[in-house]
Amino acid sequence: MYNGHPQMNTHIRKRNISVVTRHSDQVGQSLFSMLFYGVKGSGKTMSLCHAVHYCSKQGWLVLHIPDAHLWVKNCKELLPSSYHASRFDQPIQASNWLRNFRTTNEHFLSKIKLRQRYVWTKRESTEEGRPLGELVDMGVSRVKSSSDVVGAVLKELRLQAGGTEGGFRLAVAVDGVNGLWGRTTLKKEDKSPVAPEELTLVHNLRKMINNDWCGGAVIATLSQTGSLYAPSSAYLPQELLGEEGFDSMDPFIPVPVSLYSEKEFESCYLYYLDRHWLQHPHSQTEEGKKELIFLSNRNPSVLERLCAFL
Repeated sequence: MYNGHPQMNTHIRKRNISVVTRHSDQVGQSLFSMLFYGVKGSGKTMSLCHAVHYCSKQGWLVLHIPDAHLWVKNCKELLPSSYHASRFDQPIQASNWLRNFRTTNEHFLSKIKLRQRYVWTKRESTEEGRPLGELVDMGVSRVKSSSDVVGAVLKELRLQAGGTEGGFRLAVAVDGVNGLWGRTTLKKEDKSPVAPEELTLVHNLRKMINNDWCGGAVIATLSQTGSLYAPSSAYLPQELLGEEGFDSMDPFIPVPVSLYSEKEFESCYLYYLDRHWLQHPHSQTEEGKKELIFLSNRNPSVLERLCAFL
């Protein structure tokens, strides 16, 4: 909440982050999944960021997918998989993700050792017992193999999370998880659509969503913004995930992200005033504040857009 010192303020929706803190002690025994949902602009992505920040500060390894919808649309390069004939690789997306993963989790990469040998070509392989960072580096430098490297990295993390020897807690954070099911905008050479499960990246990420491993948590959001072919009014899990996606994630803890309460709106309004976002004289009056409440309906995203012009 706003305390008059803008350099020291963080606006956190306490109910959302409390779900993570309440279940973090159970991570060693099983996997727990939580799903943020709500109307467009309510703050689902920010709630996910707060949860990821908490996990990172607690020493978790964070596997973050900033926008799953980008993996199923507007792909710059789509190549037939060299590993599985019926799948397609996305080398650019895969290498970019590996680069970000390496930056975020650099301190883990030398500690985690591979449990099996991976063969990439007749001359190139990554041996069992080598650091995970060596595998990641290979995927970044050998872009053609990057999609398969992502699959290998996810497999190693899934197998080793929560282990007794050098074990770690793993947070799988996916923004727009509903993008992993449904339809894509990608086309094959014969112009037929590519199904999500035919994409190597999506195929491997779906395995991380399944409730068949332990030692971690799946923290995800539903997104209407990038959701393909879904009604703009849809926001409930069963509407955006569909039957297949819902069954894959189940059981999960649904966490509704509501619009601002009166107290939260007041805090945000005072912050905007202090930072001189609201410069129009009328916006600084009680009547102006009531008008902002009416126009935004206390929707965080709508309020931000309204205040940007004042």
